[in-house]
Amino acid sequence: MKLIVVTTPTFFVEEDKIITALFEEGLDILHLRKPDMPALYAERLLTLIPEKYHHRIVTHEHFYLKNEFDLMGIHINKRNPEEPHDYHGHISCSCHSVEEVKNKKHLYDYVFLSPIYDCISKEGYSSAYTPEELRQAAAEEIIDNKVIALGGITPDNLLEIKDFGFGGAAVLGDLWQKFDVCTDLNFLAIIKHFKMLKEMAD
Repeated sequence: MKLIVVTTPTFFVEEDKIITALFEEGLDILHLRKPDMPALYAERLLTLIPEKYHHRIVTHEHFYLKNEFDLMGIHINKRNPEEPHDYHGHISCSCHSVEEVKNKKHLYDYVFLSPIYDCISKEGYSSAYTPEELRQAAAEEIIDNKVIALGGITPDNLLEIKDFGFGGAAVLGDLWQKFDVCTDLNFLAIIKHFKMLKEMAD
């Protein structure tokens, strides 16, 4: 099962070092999601991440970065609902219902379905599905290896995600809360946590 990491919405000083370390530990794909940040900051972050990992990064904003930095692809969502004219390459998409997955999955390389569990990074963004609904969607082959679970993913439920038949899990809050930008002297805790998630996903 794929393990995808979604960035925090804001930049911070150690971010490039942590992302590089995650790739070194076997991170499959990074989703660069910085909804309110200028392109210049994204460019700077990408410049600091070794080029050999750029082909594993998907950007949610500033789609020109895909070609400029030879990234893996782009991600479509409500803020950026359409790919650029004449775009060729990897595209993923956010979905917020099983019906939406059913209608859109065939158009994209993979889709996110969220929120599977109560979100850690977004307060009040609660689970939208029962286990029965997810199992039914898997039985109908709506949930398969092209569908990535997002929302509240932790070590406590990662094996359940695998059992539901998802092709991968995207982690955000559970991982990044292991690093406090103000007090932590190193980022060993976040790497240790990622390794545990990775081991469970494999």
